Amino acid sequence: MNAAILEPATLLEPVVGIVRRAGDAIMEVYASSDAGATLKDDDSPLTRADLASHRLILAALGALTPGVPVLSEEAAAIPFDERRRWPVYWLVDPLDGTREFLARNGEFTVNVALIVGHDAALGVVGVPARARVYTGVPGVGATRRAGPAGPERIATRRPAANPVRVVGSRSHRGDSLDAFLARVGPHELVPTGSALKFCIVAEGGADVYPRLGPTSEWDTAAAQAVLVAAGGAVVTRDGAALRYNTKADILNPHFVAYGDAGRDWLAPLGD
Repeated sequence: MNAAILEPATLLEPVVGIVRRAGDAIMEVYASSDAGATLKDDDSPLTRADLASHRLILAALGALTPGVPVLSEEAAAIPFDERRRWPVYWLVDPLDGTREFLARNGEFTVNVALIVGHDAALGVVGVPARARVYTGVPGVGATRRAGPAGPERIATRRPAANPVRVVGSRSHRGDSLDAFLARVGPHELVPTGSALKFCIVAEGGADVYPRLGPTSEWDTAAAQAVLVAAGGAVVTRDGAALRYNTKADILNPHFVAYGDAGRDWLAPLGD
């Protein structure tokens, strides 16, 4: 397929189907007594569910868009000198929130994004344990699908609630988040795992998600597309939009994801 003629909106439904099938594969392992968990080189967990989802998505995207590269957390050893030449590619986290998967709290996702240039042009985030799928095509709109129901349009909450509703990492809370909360004023904190945090902001269930610790590009791209399509934004400390494939490493800078652009969400970050 000629990457130059890809239209994100026309790819949406096929990708929703792929994400749902990957979710089914994950839930088969979730229902079993042995997730086959091991540790990767960075001490993060890897399970049979991660690998099953990865293999399914890789094959399905290859069939859907032949010739379009795929960068997945479970197949990330692609030199920057090669991928920097990609005008378009798929960015995938087959199972985001493996710790949540192992904790059996349901807060894990399947993330598939189409990156055009350096921006997330399409994102699909599946939440298999909750039978939900979130989609976003910036400039077109964002949806939530619950079970077999059709797509329902979603949008961020504007203005933000009072007290502010903040989603924060369940597994990676640190002093930086506590400092943000102290500066943001009256708030309610909702600890949540994985890319689900972005989706909660996108559907108006929270106002802001500050991430002041390490994340990788596959952790954020699909959910960023959903949030931006719903009317929100994901920005770095300097106020610039979070972008992809701009450097050799795949780590994101610190960022803030929010729904209401009428409030200064960078101020609580401090200096």
